[in-house]
Amino acid sequence: MTTQQIPVVVLAGFLGAGKTTLLNHLLRSSRGTRIGVMVNDFGDIGIDAMRIAGQVGSTVSLGNGCLCCAVDASELDEYLEVLTRPESRLDVIVIEASGLAEPQELVRMVLASENERIVYGGLVQVVDAAEFSATRERHPETDRHLPIADLVVVNKTDRVSGAELLAVHETVGGLAGKAVVVDATHGRIDPELLFDRVVPEGEIEGQMSIEDILYAEGDGDGDPRAHTHASYETVSLTAATPLHPRRLMAFLDARPEGLYRIKGFVDFGAADPDNRYAVHAVGRFLRFYPERWPEGEERLTRLVLIGSGVDAAGLGKELAECEQNGPQDTPDDTSMWGVLRYVQRTEDEPEAAS
Repeated sequence: MTTQQIPVVVLAGFLGAGKTTLLNHLLRSSRGTRIGVMVNDFGDIGIDAMRIAGQVGSTVSLGNGCLCCAVDASELDEYLEVLTRPESRLDVIVIEASGLAEPQELVRMVLASENERIVYGGLVQVVDAAEFSATRERHPETDRHLPIADLVVVNKTDRVSGAELLAVHETVGGLAGKAVVVDATHGRIDPELLFDRVVPEGEIEGQMSIEDILYAEGDGDGDPRAHTHASYETVSLTAATPLHPRRLMAFLDARPEGLYRIKGFVDFGAADPDNRYAVHAVGRFLRFYPERWPEGEERLTRLVLIGSGVDAAGLGKELAECEQNGPQDTPDDTSMWGVLRYVQRTEDEPEAAS
């Protein structure tokens, strides 16, 4: 099983919430990242190259390594196959849910896909802070969509007062449960929340590019607050001591509010001395991929946790407590059962979600 699967992110939200603005922001900030986009209509995507298309089944190259295709929901698997061909060299695929299907149906289709080159990248639900109450009245299904979201983007926060924004957060938080909630203006969330951005050769990671500056000015309508991404934090762990599988699973099963993504490799020591375990978690989705240790590589656990409003020091301490404490703490024969629940099988069976 390859660990280089392409994450498929489902982007949902009602008309006017700002999901297309968010999608365009991701495309403009792609730089070295190759993004595939699946929409039902090119018309709302503000990319000139796409305006010449518009037919379902069309695929358009955006000239920056990104691709876009217009599909019907029934064609989802077919076009996932197209976009995940090795020659496309895509790093992430974003499906815009509007007009295609109910978000939960798209999530189900992604999870049920037999395409081994993809992995679920989360459901992102965009809501309009200024119109949230009116949207719930017009679309009662909002209350059904938010509980299944992995990430909720409260957009257009510049159009409401602090008290109004707090009220929106209270309602969204009550409906969305464990979903991570972040604020944004003009759909500007940091792409690193959703996927690993590829840093082009010669660019220093984290520096602003000329594209960032130009598009920040163009998106903001003169509002300097629009130039700032929704903030997120990262926590890194490198451990030479193997982790105890039971304690790690207890940590993962009780992932704290605000923690959105987990990635990296885990060493379980004597519990499985032959393999390291790549871990991929987004929202409530969790997957492990066992693979042979590369010959000559130092056996280390390396994890990166990404979230919003998380207690970085607390998370680091909790992870450190997952380390094995000497020979008396050696895992027994059943200790890996919890981990193996989240290893993808070769036979057809439902995906695991934590």
